[in-house]
Amino acid sequence: MASELTNYLIVGAVLFTLGALGFLTRRNLIVAVLSAEMMLLGVTLNLVAFSYEHATYEGQVFAAVVLTVAACEAGLALALLSALYRLRKTLDMSVWRDLGEPGVDLPAEKADSAPAHPTPAQPYPRLTPAGRVPETVWTETRTHV
Repeated sequence: MASELTNYLIVGAVLFTLGALGFLTRRNLIVAVLSAEMMLLGVTLNLVAFSYEHATYEGQVFAAVVLTVAACEAGLALALLSALYRLRKTLDMSVWRDLGEPGVDLPAEKADSAPAHPTPAQPYPRLTPAGRVPETVWTETRTHV
């Protein structure tokens, strides 16, 4: 008869593999987040199985920590996805490649599409002076002329 640990490890490995395949092959952001959660559940199942096999509680405590972090990650990810959906009206990953600061290219794209003429550096904005102008040699000679 096979060990119970082997059965749990096989189920955990299958969960992790299905999650990894879903994360790498799907283009929908929600499916990618759910696939990452499935990968975490596969790892958590393995932690609990090893904890049960060795009759200790360290794996179960660590699994509780992993599940807590996974729940926080899922909540933040879904909040971010809802904000992104309101912005672009789609959850396709290929649409989100242009997010970032305007004018900043990725290193791989920069080598392919180098501009013919470099753009001049933009000057920093100047603040208008407020209050009394301090007395200097320049202001004294200017006011007397």
